[in-house]
Amino acid sequence: MKYTFDIVGVSPVLNFFNHQQQTLQKPQNQGVEYIATHMCTLDALIESVEPVPQKWGWDKDEVVGTVIDFWMNNSESIRYWKVRLNDAGKENLLVARVAEVIALKAELEYLLGE
Repeated sequence: MKYTFDIVGVSPVLNFFNHQQQTLQKPQNQGVEYIATHMCTLDALIESVEPVPQKWGWDKDEVVGTVIDFWMNNSESIRYWKVRLNDAGKENLLVARVAEVIALKAELEYLLGE
């Protein structure tokens, strides 16, 4: 399988918690997971993503490798989100998405009505 990882935004803790609760109550597109952390560091992102492979039966090393590749190849984006997170304050989280590529494509096609 091939995986993708991206930082998608900054969110208040309560909003992210509510989003996660809503996804538990409705059928979820398998293979797309949103994670969050209070810090914009590689270690924090890896720690946040570590439970995901077990949930979906993914290869943990490949998922962690995808996060590391993102971190190594997107320094401008990381700096941007680090500043946004700091500006937002301690009651906010950095939100990221880790997904199996085919599942993410299906989710995006669904959202676009294709």
